[in-house]
Order: sequence, then structure tokens, then C-alpha cells
Amino acid sequence: MKQLIAANWKMHGETNWTQKTAQLAGLLTPDTQNRADLLICPPSYLIPAMSDAAKGTAIMIGAQNCHDQLGGAYTGEMSANMCADAGADYVILGHSERRDYNNESSEAVRAKAQAVHKAGLIAIICVGEKLSQREAGQAQEITAQQLQASLPDSTSAINTVIAYEPVWAIGTGKVPSDDDIAAIHAHLRRELTGRFGAAAADGIALLYGGSVKPANAAQILALPNVDGALVGGASLEMDSFIEIANAARPA
Repeated sequence: MKQLIAANWKMHGETNWTQKTAQLAGLLTPDTQNRADLLICPPSYLIPAMSDAAKGTAIMIGAQNCHDQLGGAYTGEMSANMCADAGADYVILGHSERRDYNNESSEAVRAKAQAVHKAGLIAIICVGEKLSQREAGQAQEITAQQLQASLPDSTSAINTVIAYEPVWAIGTGKVPSDDDIAAIHAHLRRELTGRFGAAAADGIALLYGGSVKPANAAQILALPNVDGALVGGASLEMDSFIEIANAARPA
């Protein structure tokens, strides 16, 4: 399995950022393409232009969110079908910033994931504990609860990716120990196996996210059950993003 290196641009970017697609494509080597799949998730208004710019390259484009309904009177929202029509291949769901700032529950994430699956797209479902929960020894319990409540029964290795992002590590420069990352990823794999069976669970990619940068990427991506990375700030410049991609372990 190639590792998935996904960029979450969050609320960053202007129309001229579509040039970054060509810049990234120019930095890609055959060796990196053999090791990693590259995905950029820009703000929604940039998806069509980014998708057009990515045609003919090995770069995929995704969305950062969608609504759980495929259409209707939902002012300001974007459906999964619209994401697909705009050129997205993936949709990030349940990021901690949306869980916190938009009060998104795991049940809401599950409904959105169902819509993403119906639209033929791949859901990247985020889970992760807060610092107080980790300090209380609840990291595995919290991530397991979020995982099980966020995953619809339509989940498969083809349409779903899981991203473990400890809330306290996002944008802070703090990173869990290798043992902590490996332990949570192994726990998530066991949870997936218990629900969907070993064959399906083994094929579902588990990403790590939270202050991933060129300096620590190789170390993190070499850990067992880590199938890629969801990258925030370090993905805004293509030089640093390609360094992370270059650190992917051989497929």
C-alpha cells in the first residue's frame, strides 16, 4: 500500500495558489510517486481550479467538509455531490476544529460520511483526544468512541481513510511519542477489525496528523500501522510538503 500524504490547507489560499499544483508536480520524482499518493484539500472555492490544474499529474484534490444532505435548502453549504462535481476525490470529515468550533458530533460526521460514500468519494474521518483526556488516560477510549460513532456501515477500504489527530498536537509543534502514536494506531486497527473484519480493517489507511513536518516525517511514517500523514501548516509550501512525501516508506 502506498502511503497517503494529504495536505489540509484549512482557511488559507488565494486563486493564484493553483500554481502550487504545477510546482508540486514539478518536484515529484518517480521514486516518490512509487511510495506515496499526494492529496491537496484546499478551501472549497479553489477546488475546481485546483482540479483543473492537477489534470495530467499524480496529484489528487479533496474538500475539507460537506453537508450530510445531497441537496436542498441549506444556505452556505456544499453537498458531497457538489464536491465531486467540483473535482474532489476525497472529503475530510470530523476534523477537531469542526468538532470544536462547529459543534459537530460523531453522529453528524457519520451522516456526512454516508453522503460522501453515496457520492462515490473517499471520506477521511478524523479522530483524536484533547490534552486533558490524554492526561486522564482516556486517549484510547475517546478515539475508539469517536471512531465507532463516526463510521457508517458503508465503510470499506475503498471509500474510507482514518486520520488520528491528537487535538493538543495540531498546530502546536507538540508531537506524541513514537510509542504513543503506534499504540493509538494499533488500537484503531483493532477497533476496525472488531467491527469490519481483518481483511477490511487491514486495507483501511490510518493517517497520523498533528505538527507533521519534514524534520519528523520519516520517523512518524516508519511506525507500524501508520499509512500516511494529514499535514497542516507544513503543506502550505510545496518545498516542505514534498519533503514529507519523500519521507514515505517504500510501498
